Amino acid sequence: MRSVRTAFRDECTRLGEVLRDLDEADLDRPTDCNPWTVRELLAHVRTGAGRLVDMLAAPAPDRVEVDAARYYAAAKFAPAVDAARIDSGRGEARELDGPALVADFDRAWRAALDAVDAAPSGRVVRTRHGDAMALAEFLRTRVVEVGVHGLDLAAALDRPPWLTPTAAAVVADLLTGGRPVPPALGWNRLTLIRKATSRSALTAAERAAIEVADFRWLSFAP
Repeated sequence: MRSVRTAFRDECTRLGEVLRDLDEADLDRPTDCNPWTVRELLAHVRTGAGRLVDMLAAPAPDRVEVDAARYYAAAKFAPAVDAARIDSGRGEARELDGPALVADFDRAWRAALDAVDAAPSGRVVRTRHGDAMALAEFLRTRVVEVGVHGLDLAAALDRPPWLTPTAAAVVADLLTGGRPVPPALGWNRLTLIRKATSRSALTAAERAAIEVADFRWLSFAP
């Protein structure tokens, strides 16, 4: 739990630092998470980062049903779920102007971290999709959401990616199931995350190396 908590704190802190420099024109830029703008994607990230507050205020399920890997099942990206996710982000972005949205992101993730710190060891939570998960496992998904969408925001803003080392370690470990990347690929963690989440296309040589090594990773589009 400690390493995941640190990764969540580090990545949210870094994103907050970046956001403080943005103006309204930046927030209205398009992103590759079509049809969201930077503003709308940020609203989505803000909601995801703060989701644990309500989850930890609710009664705890009796037992764990899924882990972080199984949380990212195909049902999470079904057309109806995607449409609701898109509409929610756009609606939330309309509620606040740029500075208020940035400030609310900071408030949301800090409140979530406070709730995590106050939770008992072994706490189980229920997600909005109905999954019962160990708190530490759900927090891993929050690191994924903030970290991977941070790559989307960096691309939209024409900035180098700011993914923190602690978050990169958590995301890469989840994607690979803790297995090492084949040396022939020559990938660092950032490259692995980009490739595995379809933020960067695989070359023919990379596909061949993956096939030879029988390398498999968790594939999703958060």
